[in-house]
Amino acid sequence: MSPEQQESRDETLGGARQAAHPGESPAPWQNQRQFQDLADAFTQALTAAGGEVWRAANWEEAVARLDALWAELGAHKVVANVEPPLPTLDPATRWPHLDWRWATPATPDWREQCAQADVGVTSASAALAETGTMVVSSGPGCSRLTPLLPPVHVALVPTRCLTTNLFTWVATRQGPPPPATTLISGPSKTADIEQTMAVGVHGPKRLIVVLW
Repeated sequence: MSPEQQESRDETLGGARQAAHPGESPAPWQNQRQFQDLADAFTQALTAAGGEVWRAANWEEAVARLDALWAELGAHKVVANVEPPLPTLDPATRWPHLDWRWATPATPDWREQCAQADVGVTSASAALAETGTMVVSSGPGCSRLTPLLPPVHVALVPTRCLTTNLFTWVATRQGPPPPATTLISGPSKTADIEQTMAVGVHGPKRLIVVLW
């Protein structure tokens, strides 16, 4: 090996050794935006994205809003994730005119059930005020298909789920991460190369959040 080759080799290996030394990890990103009212901010952001927010003062009023919603939609078949607060209400008794199907192992052909449903009902792990985004987690009794296949997605979200953005939710959440997480910001939208917007092609054409 010539002296020039040796020098080049030493420089290369020296740079690699220096780069391998662990440096200081960057500090966690901190959001600087502040919202006086998270519910108002979430409502404005989601509405701007094409979603709807139906506000209620409490759970009883939220249930009354659902009465009006089923009538407006003319819904017949509803698929729902098994998560609070809906199952505690006994929906089949309160709304016997609706055909309720639940995301349980006992329900056969769940994909087909969701594809044939008029409405999919879920809760949310978080509601992000900055972007009007819902964090919908999957797991036992909580299928990813429920909010994605029916033409209408209804989300029941208590105000305690509101937080500033995804970073604050990740930093403050507790417990193991869910098997999968879906971020939903409005109804399904897509556009072609000519920027012609189409709604509801690849998912729900209508998103309604009942927030109380």
